[in-house]
Amino acid sequence: MKQIYETADEIIDGIEDGATILVGGFGLCGIPENVIQALVKKGTTNLTIVSNNCGVDDWGLGLLLKKKQIKKIYASYVGENKEFERQVINGELEVELVPQGTLAERLRAGGAGIPAFYTPAGVGTPVAEGKEIRTFEGKEYLLERAIKGDVSIVRAHTGDTYGNLVYRKTAQNFNPMIAAAGKLTIAEVENLQEAGSIDPHHIHTPGIYVNRMLEAAQENRIERKTVREA
Repeated sequence: MKQIYETADEIIDGIEDGATILVGGFGLCGIPENVIQALVKKGTTNLTIVSNNCGVDDWGLGLLLKKKQIKKIYASYVGENKEFERQVINGELEVELVPQGTLAERLRAGGAGIPAFYTPAGVGTPVAEGKEIRTFEGKEYLLERAIKGDVSIVRAHTGDTYGNLVYRKTAQNFNPMIAAAGKLTIAEVENLQEAGSIDPHHIHTPGIYVNRMLEAAQENRIERKTVREA
């Protein structure tokens, strides 16, 4: 059985300043919003964040950015976050932009114990600067190193007390790779069930990767609402 916590404030116990935190989600879809808010409240600072992007100014990782609790971020794009853009332009935030597929594979490799891999993505661009390049079957590939973190925080729709997780639809995004790549993995779930209640064929993240769990509701904010004219 996994350790079940009552509040997000309790579940982040032991996460110190300067930690490298891997954060699941894509935009505002599938983000561990309650754990993020707890980190904002605690004031944990000097953080290195690895996530697809930084959400929006007033929600998700944007809240940590606003309080300048992030020192460096690995991401695939800036997205809709104006504060992210402002801090980068003003030299207040260190950023490593990573091609989206490469970011996903670096995280997957970190969880699988693979130290590095070769990919054609980024060859001939600034992404390749300072990296080893080799030719395979007449094509150039650059060496990318795996990413691992001190802490992984993910969001699942359903979990059981063994720690098995199921993500809802596109919330599956980066969550499975990130859940496996941290030394300590924290999962906040919308529906926590008894062990054995989830069909094994439907499990996305096996409980072996999960250390702490929190049952918490999610606001499900929309990053950008687009509606059709009547």
